[in-house]
Amino acid sequence: MFNETIYLDNAASTRLDEEVLEAMKPYFFDAYAVATSEFGYSMGIDAKEGLERSRKVIASRLGAQAGEIVFTSGSTESSNMAIKGVLSALKGKKDDHLIVSRLEDFPVLNTAKKLDKQGYKVDFINVDGEGVLDLDMFSDAITSQTALVSIQQANQEIGTLQDLKAISDICHDKNVLLHTDATHSFTRVPLDVSKLPVDLVTMSAHTIHGPRGIGALYIREGTPIDKWMDGGFQESDRRAGVENIPAAVGFAKAVELVTPEENERLAAMRDRVIERAMADIPHVTLNGSATSRLPQNSNMTFHYVEGESITLHLDMMGFAVSTGSACFSRSLEASHVILGIGGDHERAHGSLRFSFGRFNTIEDSDAIIDALKDVVTNLRAISPLAEDN
Repeated sequence: MFNETIYLDNAASTRLDEEVLEAMKPYFFDAYAVATSEFGYSMGIDAKEGLERSRKVIASRLGAQAGEIVFTSGSTESSNMAIKGVLSALKGKKDDHLIVSRLEDFPVLNTAKKLDKQGYKVDFINVDGEGVLDLDMFSDAITSQTALVSIQQANQEIGTLQDLKAISDICHDKNVLLHTDATHSFTRVPLDVSKLPVDLVTMSAHTIHGPRGIGALYIREGTPIDKWMDGGFQESDRRAGVENIPAAVGFAKAVELVTPEENERLAAMRDRVIERAMADIPHVTLNGSATSRLPQNSNMTFHYVEGESITLHLDMMGFAVSTGSACFSRSLEASHVILGIGGDHERAHGSLRFSFGRFNTIEDSDAIIDALKDVVTNLRAISPLAEDN
């Protein structure tokens, strides 16, 4: 049905691993009942046991207790639950003050923007040219009335890692709650909440070869948070709605399958793409940190040509990548991340993200650069942007 594609957009979503699917199947066809307590019927008890085993696996990987993990429909819900739930719980106890970075992914960024319009005080903290948070500005922005800080562990577009230890230490010293969006970093880089004073963590299965539509929110015990979606009493009365047990089981299996060796392999593919692109193609800028970035992410701007044009030509050649071009974005806006690190619209429009996954090989890295060399050369030859360069 589909032609063979070299898929390099694993930051958007990943192919489901067959072992994940096999782990999920019994909860579609055998233990498909709603989860019930030990006083319910057998199928419901089996379903409940599968759910709780999955919770323990995810908690263990994070250094948390099982009871601190709440399953959600994905990272968007998790981040909304964290921010809105905490602000609601602290209303009247602290001012409605929220701090986020300018590079946050849309679940955090657009939640913050909406809260800002609703009268909450929101500070958007600047980053440097590599996307690293300005820690001095961040520390100065925190007051005795700050209710919550939300800073991602790693950026979804340029892959830059934040110094989460420094950020969490500042928050801890100032007695402020910290939420981090780890959608793209969970299992890919270390995160241990038993060692870092992070209070809430957003996670998702779709970026690690798990099923879509399942995520989790870590909530440190004792963290004030209101239930923000009304309904039943699932997830210890913290998140209403019938649990998606097959997906939760798949999420846990996906977590188990990620290994340090796999992450090293992804980093090798990332480095090959960056090194060859910078060496073989003129007028290329690396976006993000050269030394502190996700193992699966590379992002570069190919100047004097539109990223959308590159993407479409690569697609015809059997490659799937993404671009920060406004024309390619559903929002019809240039990448807020590239603009946020000081880039102009030209840099954003020419940016491409290459994100690797389990089913990629080092040969894919060479293949994409070989194709890019021809595509970029041909497009620049007819581009008015390149006439004077």
